[in-house]
Amino acid sequence: MAVSMASSCSNFGLYTNLKQPSSRASSFFCSFGLDPLQVPCIHPKKSLSSSMSSAFIPKASPPTAVEGGSSKDTDVVPTPIVIIDQDSDEDATIVEITFGDRLGALLDTMNSLTSLGLNVVKANVYLDDTGKHNKFAITKASTGRKVDDPELLEAIRLTIINNLLEFHPESSVQLAMGAAFGITPPKSVDVNIATHIHVYDDGPEQSLLSIETADRPGLLVDLVKIITDINITVKSGEFDTEGLLAKAKFHVSYNGKALIKPLQQVLANSLRYYLRSPSTEESSF
Repeated sequence: MAVSMASSCSNFGLYTNLKQPSSRASSFFCSFGLDPLQVPCIHPKKSLSSSMSSAFIPKASPPTAVEGGSSKDTDVVPTPIVIIDQDSDEDATIVEITFGDRLGALLDTMNSLTSLGLNVVKANVYLDDTGKHNKFAITKASTGRKVDDPELLEAIRLTIINNLLEFHPESSVQLAMGAAFGITPPKSVDVNIATHIHVYDDGPEQSLLSIETADRPGLLVDLVKIITDINITVKSGEFDTEGLLAKAKFHVSYNGKALIKPLQQVLANSLRYYLRSPSTEESSF
């Protein structure tokens, strides 16, 4: 997924009404504003890593509830993949969801996205050897343009995962949020082992930041906040949820230029510290 974010210092914000089911090269063009929308189910705290952890996500419903797809009773559960792509389409945010060949038309998911103040302007499905891919082109209902708010992007991600847990409860074993809201909790991921951060030169005007870490609610918002808190601008990005892992790529700059080596190190160290210390509170500094 690609996320083009024209963020300045701390331009990345997203609080929306997450539906409660019954029970940041330019791709992600966002002016990430940290002016939050009020969301009853997402309560940001001082702890960066827990900014969205208090979102209420209902427990998955029984295996009998299936969103137009199949809930196969097999030993191997496919890896759920949620991609938010801001690069493929200039006018819309592209969301892609894959869960082997088990997904149906996802009408409930589309309705949930609509409840976030979004329009699903196009939907299609394609098959390959990795499974069935459901793709939606999404715009903000208020502007008719692609989503430019990182917190809303995170709300989209969590809403999709909520629906996966509800209609495909077997996915809980492959999703971080399945630990709290699934019928079968996933194996824990050692964040110290799973976290990999690299910064590469990518031309005179930007650098490429690559992050892989254990997934958790609010991670997208946390990453952008950490980056912008040290006055680095997120120009574009890509954020994928692949089972228990999150993989992000952000094009970043400082005063319109690529990051020099010392600043690259500061950025990597800052991210590594927060990602490996998820319970760190501001008061501990």
